[in-house]
Amino acid sequence: MSAPQKFAEDRLAKVLVAPIISEKATSVAEKHNQVLFKVLRDATKPEIKAAVELMFKVEVASVTTTVQKGKVKRFGRTVGRRDHVKKAYVALKPGQELNFSGEAA
Repeated sequence: MSAPQKFAEDRLAKVLVAPIISEKATSVAEKHNQVLFKVLRDATKPEIKAAVELMFKVEVASVTTTVQKGKVKRFGRTVGRRDHVKKAYVALKPGQELNFSGEAA
């Protein structure tokens, strides 16, 4: 690994909110060896990379992020909006694998 940047471990523990498990996420995982995560809105790409490497003990090749705008919804009379969500597409290096299904460690 090239000189890893130092981040506070308590911050890295909060960066990854949840893995995204959907049909699209599964197809991306199979085609491009990428994993999708819901992350904090203010998380940076180096932070996301460090968090994934720390939590799952895998090597990350690259990180791509997108911000999905929250849908406008009605609650009776009032109009509200769901929160915006930042997604991270984490590309793993060849030979690396992440498995969420039976992870007890």
